[in-house]
Amino acid sequence: MMDFPLLLRTVLYRAATVYPEKEIVSRDFSGTFRYTYRDLHKRVCKLANALDALGLEPGAHVASFAWNSHRHLELYYAVPCSQRVLHTTNIRLYAEQVVYTVNHAEDQIMFVDEDLLPSLAALADRLPTIKTWVVMTDKSELPDVRLDNMILYEDLIAHQSDTYNFPLFDENTPAIIGYTSATTGDPKGVVYSHRGLYLHCLTCLTGEVAPQESDVAMAIVPMFHVNAWGHPYIDTWIGANQVYPGQRPSPQILCELISSEKVTFSVGVPTVWMGVLEELRRHPGKYQVDQIRYLISGGSAMPVGLTKAYQEEFGIKLYQGYGQTETSPVTFSNVIKSSLDSLTGDDLYNLRIKTGLILPGLEMKIIDREGKEVSSNGRDMGELLLRGPWVISEYYKNPEKTREAFIDGWFRTGDIATLDEHGYLQVVDRTKDLIKSGGEWISSVDLENAIMSYPGVAEAAVIGIPDEKWQERPLACVVLRPEAVGTISQQALTDYLAGRVAKWWIPNDFRFVKEIPKTSVGKFSKRALRDQYQEGSLGTL
Repeated sequence: MMDFPLLLRTVLYRAATVYPEKEIVSRDFSGTFRYTYRDLHKRVCKLANALDALGLEPGAHVASFAWNSHRHLELYYAVPCSQRVLHTTNIRLYAEQVVYTVNHAEDQIMFVDEDLLPSLAALADRLPTIKTWVVMTDKSELPDVRLDNMILYEDLIAHQSDTYNFPLFDENTPAIIGYTSATTGDPKGVVYSHRGLYLHCLTCLTGEVAPQESDVAMAIVPMFHVNAWGHPYIDTWIGANQVYPGQRPSPQILCELISSEKVTFSVGVPTVWMGVLEELRRHPGKYQVDQIRYLISGGSAMPVGLTKAYQEEFGIKLYQGYGQTETSPVTFSNVIKSSLDSLTGDDLYNLRIKTGLILPGLEMKIIDREGKEVSSNGRDMGELLLRGPWVISEYYKNPEKTREAFIDGWFRTGDIATLDEHGYLQVVDRTKDLIKSGGEWISSVDLENAIMSYPGVAEAAVIGIPDEKWQERPLACVVLRPEAVGTISQQALTDYLAGRVAKWWIPNDFRFVKEIPKTSVGKFSKRALRDQYQEGSLGTL
């Protein structure tokens, strides 16, 4: 066999060669931008030539600070395929964390969306490694914010050649670097190799919920976090039409794009799908959604009521997936095995919200506190360990955190999970979010899902609070749908949970709040809730 490296250039090559006429739609600052894979290839070549002209050496780090757009997609190819490394900076990190990650990565060029420039410019004097600022916009003039060596993206590539000889090099070469969203301490750097991303693409194209060439795919999950779950590469390789929702996409904007562009496949976190569901409910018949083939939810556990509502109210299948920054990210996908395709009703919905089946190419084990593997009975809990070709072997320039993250070559996910007899994983909780009450463990995730299945409840997050007698007790923070405010009591929720969860799981206290704080990637921020509780600022409506 040929010793031919697994490189991302092959992904771009196939799309431009096999599907040159397929379309990419991007919500730009002044309207909608449309072009084809043929055009994408030409603009990627222009950008790669521009990076050469700027004098960037192989291995140099290039940062992006941007939303999901066609320009960001071009960076996803031009930077790594020309043997540089793209740092997809998380725009929702705190200012101190942004400064830390850019300096830690030693980025040399910063590509920044126009509307994000002011916030980043305020940090410019603390980012000494950045030598050039490239503003991404469809406008012809630089914004009022002024930085040294600042240029418009379109001006940067305008006079460059639209051909480029992308080199062959070692497939283990770094392609992208991302950072964890860091609930404690500094974010940790994760380097993704060409080989890892290539194999991640291939395995994500297996199963019934994989994108198809006939799909119109819209990645809502941010490109600044965990490679948008790999979809800038997966959807391009398969030749699907793509839609990029641009800056600050609201549920209304997402619904408009789904309807107008006939989106058939999309991925996002549960809070996104909650917002979209409410928009669809508020405007019955306004949006066309019957073309949707599947929606995928990931990032945190999906409430059973959410998948049930999509299926029964709109005929849309909503499935669960799972991954982490350290795993490129997808490691599990929920598909219904043929041996279980006769399931209906609650049995089917309860299966859909399971974390899923491990992807081809990976190995797992679940161990208890003594390091022994637990039984595959769907009840025994333990920490999930993973290994495989797109799982990290170390954190970038962080040997201390690397030592903590591995056991005998296995990566510690920090998630507590069960495995059933059919091979379906169920993540029960994060190790730090499990609640120990009277010597017994309470899953905050399972308790949240039970609460969110109550009609009128929009969101629920559960944290453990100190208790003199029981060590910890669960506190439930609940957001009600607008029409339910003032109509649901704590006693009603207590009565509802009786018989659905163990009696000792039922919270002693429910706090009805206006909103639950979110992390940089849209997950419930339980750290923020704990801080509010300790400060005495966790109020009620």
